[in-house]
Amino acid sequence: MAADQLTMEKIYLARDRLAAVARRTPLDYSTTFSEMTGNAVYLKLENMQKTGSFKIRGAYNKVMSLGKADRELGVIAASAGNHAQGVAYAAARAGIRCTVVMPAGAPISKVMATQGYGAEVILAGGGYDEAYQLAKELQGKSGATFVHGFNDPDVIAGQATIGLELLEELPDVEVVLVPVGGGGLLAGIAFALKKIKPAVRVIGVQAEGVPAMYRSYKEGHLQKVEGAGTFADGIAVQKPGDISFALIKRYVDEFVTVDDEEIASAILMLLERSKIVVEGAGAVGLAALIHNKTAFENVKTAVVLSGGNIDVNILSIIIERGLAKTGRYARLRTVVTDRPGSLLKLLSAVAGAGANVISVTHDRIKQNIPLKQAEVELALETRNKEHIDQVITGLTGAGYMPEKFS
Repeated sequence: MAADQLTMEKIYLARDRLAAVARRTPLDYSTTFSEMTGNAVYLKLENMQKTGSFKIRGAYNKVMSLGKADRELGVIAASAGNHAQGVAYAAARAGIRCTVVMPAGAPISKVMATQGYGAEVILAGGGYDEAYQLAKELQGKSGATFVHGFNDPDVIAGQATIGLELLEELPDVEVVLVPVGGGGLLAGIAFALKKIKPAVRVIGVQAEGVPAMYRSYKEGHLQKVEGAGTFADGIAVQKPGDISFALIKRYVDEFVTVDDEEIASAILMLLERSKIVVEGAGAVGLAALIHNKTAFENVKTAVVLSGGNIDVNILSIIIERGLAKTGRYARLRTVVTDRPGSLLKLLSAVAGAGANVISVTHDRIKQNIPLKQAEVELALETRNKEHIDQVITGLTGAGYMPEKFS
């Protein structure tokens, strides 16, 4: 099957197949991000989709398109996590065998969720592309149908149903920002939007650390990148699909990239301002918007938040680093005399400066600290960077020599 075999009829058929399975996710107007960017910003909450991402749409449509003979041989897929869960869920609904090859470093939460849907999970390779190679080898031996994560018209047709929903929920939408890794989501949404409303401006957004589709788009032909330099594992694809690329090249208006710091800040702002949890791949569209990667204002803008399956350890780091970056978390160390009441005196000085103590480490045996003295490390909750400076000034005035460290 080739790119020219994707049709609106296939997309409408996919919508019918998905009607009883996939959620029609909310399109939520965001006052916060509208005021911040000067646009009317609507968030398409695919992080609230069944299995936690949009991937169920394409995976289910593909599995349900299989005939009886193919179903008896089962399905196999390669995925960093979200597609894995979609295929596993679809296979369970169809009552067929499912094998998924995932990178060895895939988030434990995604591995467990995939197994929970009944799939056999094989961990192999350092990233998606290595997992893909093994999955293809196993598929050749077993005869199972390979359910590609992005380079299959049936899969792309399933993802394209998001485009139908966007136009039904916001008929006068002017700009749509879509995350991209291998390209299935962007290709499907762009195709559906352009076929129904050609004036809509479609913008693809990719992680700067793995910009394979971005470079392919700019160069006009498929590009492969080495390495996987982003925590947005869901879009860390080194070589995009030729089918998805052909559609993107034809129907996408613009392509931009965002770095990991920008992605992390978008995740944190969504969590704090909108109470929405997304993963790295799901946040790139909003990251591009709030960090001015595109040039437009005062237009109705839809941002696809493609998934919410973020590893809690990654989320914890993002929160801590984000708080530190904005001055709401600080770590200080200083030296006190090693006698009763000294620590209380220090903490009283901190309280007097209006900071809240999160944790204290008191070390009286650390090397290079004089006898009868102890080093104290403080983790503090502060208001902003200026407040941190005030705390340091206050401690210095009280006779301490505070040092900020990370």
